[in-house]
This record gives sequence, structure tokens and C-alpha cells, in this order.
Amino acid sequence: MNICVIGTGYVGLVSGTCFSEVGNNVTCIDLDEGKIERLKQGIIPIYEPGLKELVLKNIEEGRLHFSTKLEEGMKDAEVVIIAVGTPQAPSGEANLEYVENVAVSIGENLNGYKVIVTKSTVPVGTGQRVKSIISEYSHGKHEFDVASNPEFLREGTAVYDTMNMDRAVIGVESKRAEEVLTKLHEPFNTEIVVTNVETSEMIKYASNAFLATKISFINEIANLSEHFGADVTKVAEGMGLDKRIGKHFLQAGIGYGGSCFPKDTSALIHIGREVGEDLTILKAVEDVNRQQRMKIADKVNEVYPDLKGKKLAVLGLAFKPNTDDMRYAPSIDLIPYFTNKGAEVVAFDPIAYENAAKEIEGLQYSTDLYETIKDSDAVVILTEWDEVKKMELSKVKELMKEPIIIDGRNIFNLEEMKASGFYYASIGRPTISPVKA
Repeated sequence: MNICVIGTGYVGLVSGTCFSEVGNNVTCIDLDEGKIERLKQGIIPIYEPGLKELVLKNIEEGRLHFSTKLEEGMKDAEVVIIAVGTPQAPSGEANLEYVENVAVSIGENLNGYKVIVTKSTVPVGTGQRVKSIISEYSHGKHEFDVASNPEFLREGTAVYDTMNMDRAVIGVESKRAEEVLTKLHEPFNTEIVVTNVETSEMIKYASNAFLATKISFINEIANLSEHFGADVTKVAEGMGLDKRIGKHFLQAGIGYGGSCFPKDTSALIHIGREVGEDLTILKAVEDVNRQQRMKIADKVNEVYPDLKGKKLAVLGLAFKPNTDDMRYAPSIDLIPYFTNKGAEVVAFDPIAYENAAKEIEGLQYSTDLYETIKDSDAVVILTEWDEVKKMELSKVKELMKEPIIIDGRNIFNLEEMKASGFYYASIGRPTISPVKA
């Protein structure tokens, strides 16, 4: 099939590349000329494992193309995918400016029947708005269908998630559009859920909001567990074995971040407010998440009520491992908090340091884990990078002034930390404090 993908961010670039990998002819469109030129050379604007290799392979094999000209991408396309950003507006709602601008351009360049698919995360009702705009600007010259096909990618595993998708949700208004999009997804051997457009749009928001809810729930249980000496990792294990609950997204820590959960939860609350539905649970989910990242600050303050002159080694800047995404990352709040209290902070991150430096003023960082830890008064873990999980604890202890680790991701085994002689505070588990001779 000939496919035009508009937008080369996480969703557009990964989806377009993976659609080309299964045999389609894909043209990715972006207005940024510099970005398009770099993509033609195989220079990827985001860090995503496996993506660069697939882009280069499919460029070489002639299935993946990049252009700034929408008419070029749309000319022979059977499917046109809208994958532009929907950033959060100050009110909390999704900003649809880019989606609406693209709809205008699609209308102006429509040259025959096409299925226009919204893959961007958009509020319920956006499909009808897109349909109205395209109709207006195409002047009714050609037939088209609008559809919704939301993505369910996780940053850091986006290529894997696309090639091994657990379901494809297709919201359509006609049998013709359903047949086209079913054919597009056949190579992925996935379960296809066919709905109307509005239901498909709601599935995306409901999915992300529910996962965010699980995270905030287990974090509340973690905070309660600490009062009684319970271990939240074992609580989560016991809960997760119940098939009605499941084990996923029950990892206690310092809350969710990134581009999806914060934005989509806030947008769903706004959608509810507009129609008179007060989404009480989701508002509590947001409150818990905002407060949770500061639990790490509290644990550092328990050890050092006065941080002046203390060196803190912060391990991890990105909101999660295997990405350079800094959106809503806990480090953005915590590092300035520590420095404002007088601490010297040096941060380690193997990938996200350049993006982090744009977000955190005066950031000191290193890509050398042990150099970051050297002479520190405490190690503070914010991202569970493999390098952090595999670090040699004996070497860490030798390098530090004091063997103190504050772990926001519950990486290490309590017994191991006790045997290693660390003061070890984590989330929702008993604090390990070595007995001094």
C-alpha cells in the first residue's frame, strides 16, 4: 500500500518506519526542512532502540521516503496518517492547532479517495472536526473517509511495540475504510478491534488514564506500607498474581512522566469538565503523582536536614530508561530543589543529558557513572538505566564519602543492600540502616 504519514515525531516516525518494514511504500512528511534532510541521511531526531537501523534499511530498500511537500506524499497514497503533536494547553486540554492545520492542507491536496487516519492522541469528537475541515477545503471534489487508529507505543520499546502490537483499534465510518485499515494491519498478526471513530478516540484516553491510575494507586500503597514495615514490591507481587488485577504498572516509585500519561490524563479531565462530568478519580491520580516525586526529597532530607556543601550524585535524568525524553521527568523538579537547598548536584545519564541541559539551568552532568558517584555524600536514583542496575556496589561504596543510596525506582534487593553495608532508602520498603560498630 502507499501510505503518507504527516509528522515525524515518536508516533509518526516509528509508525511510518514499521509500516515500511512490513512491505508498504511510505512517505513521511514534515515542515522542518533540516529535520527531513537529516532523516534522509539516517540521522534520527529521537533516541529509540532499533529505530535507526530500520530507517536506514527501508530507505536503502526504497520503501521509506521523506519530504516536506504534502502533495508529494498524498499523490498516490491510499492512506494518509495524521501523527502531529497535540501538546497540552495551559487549561489542560489538548492543543489541536497542528491537527487542524494538517486537515486544511489535506483538504487542499485531496486528489481522490483516501482514508484519512488520526493517529495523534486527540479528544473525542476530533475525527468529526477533521472531517468537517477536509470537506470545507476540498470543496467536495473527492470522496474520503476519516478514521481513528490510536497508537499504544511505549517510549524505549516503540519499535518492538509496533512490530508486536497487542491490538489495533480501528474507528471507522464505512465498510470501505474498515477494509483498507484491516488490510494495512494484517502483516502484524494482531487482534483488530473495530469501532466507530468516537469509541476509538475514547479507548486511547481511557487506556492511558487507567495505567496512570494503577501507578498512582500502587504509590499510595507504597507510602502506606512504609509506616508498617511492609514491602510494597511483595504487596504488588501478591496483587499482580490475581488475573483480574495483573502485574503490569504496579511498580512503586516516584510517579509517571513522559509525553503521554500526564498530558492524556489532564486532557481527559478537561473533556469531562466540558460536558459536566467531574472525573474525581483521575484528579486524585494527578495529585498523587505530583506529590510522589517529592518523596525522594523527603528521604534525602531525613539523612541530611542541611544540604549545604553536600554532593549528591543523581543517577538518571530521562523520565524512563531507553529514551532521551525529558517531558515531565522527576529530575526537572528534584535537581533544582536540591541545588536551591545548597547541594552540589552532578547527574549521570547515558542518553538524555543534552535534552536535560535545556530544561535544568546550570546542570552538571557526566556520562561516566562512577565519575559521577565519586566523592558524593549520597546517590539518588531517578531512572532505572541498565548501567545503574548493574553498577558494582563494592566500587560504589569505595568511591562515596558516605555509603548512602536513596532509590526512587526500587532497583536493589534489600538483603543485598544490607549485606553491602549501605544506608538504603527506597519507595514503600523498609529503610536499611547499617549497624555501626
